[in-house]
Amino acid sequence: MSESVVFERTCTELEQATSFDSLSARGTIRLALKSAGLDARDVSSSQMIVVVKRVLPAELKARGVKDADSVCSLIASRIAGLTSTVSGASAEDVFRRLGGN
Repeated sequence: MSESVVFERTCTELEQATSFDSLSARGTIRLALKSAGLDARDVSSSQMIVVVKRVLPAELKARGVKDADSVCSLIASRIAGLTSTVSGASAEDVFRRLGGN
């Protein structure tokens, strides 16, 4: 399974900002995405920022992270400039390529 660059970067940032190991960081981000109805393979940077600001703080608090809100603000600021590199993820993109447009 290939995840989006935004997912990978967010996991790395969470790992660096907390005592989480890679597996814990990835699992926590996946749970936050699932709560928001999103998937790690095709999440965009704007979607991820909303998840980090609105959903992730509760996930971190449940895992005993102190000052979860500021951790999430830091992560959101670090991923804000990322561009989504999920190419061909939408049905429209697939049909556009098949149609030659």
